[in-house]
Amino acid sequence: MDRKDWMGLVARAPAEVLDRLWQGLGVAPAFRWLRAPEVGGVMVQGRMGGTGAPFNLGEMTVTRCALALDDGAVGHAYVQGRDKRQAEQAALVDALMQGAAAALVRAAVLEPLAAEMQARAATRAAKAAATKVEFFTLVRGDD
Repeated sequence: MDRKDWMGLVARAPAEVLDRLWQGLGVAPAFRWLRAPEVGGVMVQGRMGGTGAPFNLGEMTVTRCALALDDGAVGHAYVQGRDKRQAEQAALVDALMQGAAAALVRAAVLEPLAAEMQARAATRAAKAAATKVEFFTLVRGDD
């Protein structure tokens, strides 16, 4: 799992799940703020069919922060919504994954988080599949 993967995982994680896993980690590293959590907005762009010209879809609220651990590791986070605690925890995960505690954080936070996110996606897909309608065409044979 590289940095892009773990940052994307914690950014998409539901706040309550990330908080529960973070509390179970039992690590509270000392850090200083480089940028305290702040709420802002970003413009979300879309593309028709994934390849068309970009267009502005709308605005989304995000919270961002940056921090530095006492050992010098720097963690950044952008999370959807206004949850400053979630942004702080995501930045701490990012910083810890760059140091000696990476294996502990991976085992206690990232792997259970990935499993829970996959389970939620599978549940959502199963609910959607239950509403799928199969259309078929009968051949009349009189052509």
